[in-house]
Amino acid sequence: MSQPEKLTTNQKKYLRGIAHGLNPMIIIGANGVTESLMAELESTLEHHEILKIKMASADRDDRKQIVDYILEQTGALLVQTIGKICVIYRQSEETELPLPK
Repeated sequence: MSQPEKLTTNQKKYLRGIAHGLNPMIIIGANGVTESLMAELESTLEHHEILKIKMASADRDDRKQIVDYILEQTGALLVQTIGKICVIYRQSEETELPLPK
């Protein structure tokens, strides 16, 4: 199974349901996005497929730029953003999280 180009509404709803019970696994602090943070994010995303990320940045535009950068660098898809929390998804080769059609 390959990574979809875009998530359907049904798939986003399914992934939001899974992410609801998760705690943020990556917390982006005052230092912003660093190389070590991106390396950690990459390995965590490879292992878990779905990630909840919390950002300390207070400005909405800064948070949007951070999310866009992360999506571009990792090839992940945005599931949702609420306030300072975002949820991203990237399917791995041996997926344990099959998406609905």
